[in-house]
Formats: sequence, structure tokens, C-alpha cells
Amino acid sequence: MFAALGSHAWAYPMLEVAHLLGVALLLGNLILLELRVWGWGQALPIEPLARLSLGLAAVGFGLAGISGLLMFGTQAGELLANRVFTAKMVLIMLAGCNAGWFHARRSLQLQDRTARVLMLQSTVLWLLVLTCGRWIGYV
Repeated sequence: MFAALGSHAWAYPMLEVAHLLGVALLLGNLILLELRVWGWGQALPIEPLARLSLGLAAVGFGLAGISGLLMFGTQAGELLANRVFTAKMVLIMLAGCNAGWFHARRSLQLQDRTARVLMLQSTVLWLLVLTCGRWIGYV
């Protein structure tokens, strides 16, 4: 199945499109929420905004994850030997830990300095994931 995905004229490019759409949903919604935590859009209630943006970010993560796993299956050996791919996976793990810390301490309710730092870390980590994703093919 994975060999067919990798060799099909449009299947792999469509997986890449799905992957990019997932990343856009994830990162775009996280940045929207970060801006609110940093004080922009104070008129918007944080709880409903968080439910909407985190829900869409979760859909984006799922889409990126599923399409990423399918793309990985087409060239697993090459990717496992690629140190940029390894860095991308470590960064995704760190982003997950950061999100866990953010929510475990109830940062949305606190909206304190630590919450802002954790949101900034999240955005930086996801931008690094995005950067590594683009570099994989060139290393």
C-alpha cells in the first residue's frame, strides 16, 4: 500500500497538501489563541475562543498526523536516517509536553506571565517543526 502511495502520480502530492492544511489549521489557531493570551482582542471571551481555536488546532494536528504517518510509510528507512526528521519528531514531542504543561497549570484561566511564555514557546516549537519539515528533503 505504501509503495503505491509513494509512486502514484497524485496520491503523494495530495498527502502533502493534506499535511500542509493540517499544519496551517494547527499553527494558525494556536497563534490566534496566543495573541488573545498576550492581550490582543480583550473583547473576545477567552473560554469560547479557546474551545474553537483548540478544537480546530486538534483537527489540524490529526490531519497532519495521519497524512504524515502515511507519507512516512512510503519512505520510512530514509526518514529514520534523516537527522532533520528526528529533530522534527523531538520538537513535536516537546510541543506536546509544553501544551500539557500549559493546560495542567490552567494557564487559560491564569493568563499570567508563565502562560504567555508557554504560548510563545509553543509557537516557536511549531515554527521549528514546520522549518524541519521543509528541510527534510534537502538534507
